[in-house]
Amino acid sequence: MDNLLSIVTFIPALAALILAVFLRGDDAAANRNAKWLALIATSATFLVSLFIFAGFDASDTGFQFVEEAAWLAGLQYKMGVDGISILFVMLTTFMMPLVVAASWNVDKRVKEYMIAFLLLETLMLGVFMALDLVLFYLFFEAGLIPMFLIIGIWGGANRIYASFKFFLYTFFGSVLMLVAMVAMFADAGTTDIEQLLVHEFASENFSILGIQVIGGMQTLMFLAFFASFAVKMPMWPVHTWLPDAHVQAPTAGSVVLAAILLKMGGYGFLRFSLPMFPVGSDVMAPLVLWMSAIAIVYTSLVALVQEDMKKLIAYSSVAHMGFVTMGIFAANQQGLDGAIFQMISHGFISGALFLCVGVIYDRMHTRDIDAYGGLVTRMPAYALIFMLFTMANVGLPGTSGFVGEFLTLIAVFQVNTWVAAVATTGVIFSAAYALWLYRRVVMGDLIKESLRSITDMTTRERWIFAPLVVMTLLLGVYPALVLDITGPAVAALVANFDTALAAADAASQIASN
Repeated sequence: MDNLLSIVTFIPALAALILAVFLRGDDAAANRNAKWLALIATSATFLVSLFIFAGFDASDTGFQFVEEAAWLAGLQYKMGVDGISILFVMLTTFMMPLVVAASWNVDKRVKEYMIAFLLLETLMLGVFMALDLVLFYLFFEAGLIPMFLIIGIWGGANRIYASFKFFLYTFFGSVLMLVAMVAMFADAGTTDIEQLLVHEFASENFSILGIQVIGGMQTLMFLAFFASFAVKMPMWPVHTWLPDAHVQAPTAGSVVLAAILLKMGGYGFLRFSLPMFPVGSDVMAPLVLWMSAIAIVYTSLVALVQEDMKKLIAYSSVAHMGFVTMGIFAANQQGLDGAIFQMISHGFISGALFLCVGVIYDRMHTRDIDAYGGLVTRMPAYALIFMLFTMANVGLPGTSGFVGEFLTLIAVFQVNTWVAAVATTGVIFSAAYALWLYRRVVMGDLIKESLRSITDMTTRERWIFAPLVVMTLLLGVYPALVLDITGPAVAALVANFDTALAAADAASQIASN
């Protein structure tokens, strides 16, 4: 199977095409068919992606399953996975069937809804597999469109504002990235990511308008890419689109946004920023570390005062992504391992937390924390599931949330003890808002009349949560599942990064003499 990656990427797009062309009508039968086709397509994508996972050799640090074909106007269609991207591909294919299953209650424009999600899956997978700059950019940008439509059509009351804010924020950053890509092509003469990874971009200092740019071209390119990926992550202070987008998005939209879309920023840093602009990354690392530490503390404090459940979990996502950026820019083995682990684990945990909100939202049609209380008496199974994921979100040892946070904190401690100290206080705050949310929604007496008739989770809902529970606990007690796959690729990345810095340092020494 030479075309395994393309098959996995385009199965959902094919299903979307079938839906668009052949499915007619808007009655109950057509809606049911749309849901079943989407579920079968996403499940098939996951099953085929298992072959990629099974055939992947972790000890080989290069790209595997590489496919190349000539494409329009002299561009290359090139796909491949390595130790850094393979797990994101698996996370995407794993989450999408659950997302479709969670959308079973959607009754408005079901066909279009499923098409949007199927196309989104294709575009997300493309981002993690693309080995050509142009291809990467197309996938990266095109992913905005289905998400924009999902929030704007099936979202809450203030959906138009949220979808435009999401689109404009993420698009603005990406325009700068496009400029940097053009500069990279002009410098290296290729758009092939494999070749760009070994190409050395200029890092001699120069001045613009009297301002000395340390690290030269590399720093400028780094900043242009950073503008795009920092908004995507999102990092503080450009995080404000995320709470709005989450609150307005339908449950399934929130799950995709939290579990997969946010990871593109982190993946971008690992794929482009660190390996291609090592000097620029090194120059900017202290700034990014402090931004991450501020993000962790600030967004955790903001989460404490939220009245809306989704908003609270959205702010907690920003705080958890702070750990990721912190681990990446510590630029050592533990940091990068911890960052990838944290992204994968956060994919399962925050996806599950948004599904938890979705379960009670479907029943009561409100997200206000004050509208609930005492759910444990009527919904014991739900209370148990919600508690597990709350604890995982806090980073309780034994759950996957602990491993990622612990690794990134150790890594940062080796680089900057102050940043590590500030970030650790964030862990305490995260326990505060998560437990407070749980206490107000689940614990206490069932006083409110409206909640007396609420029913516990259906069999469908339990089946959706089961794989997420298994993964959260499994990665918590056996993190080697992830770390053994990422370890060799990360070690190679760190070694190349250190070598490049040493070479640039030696060159600047010679130049100054």
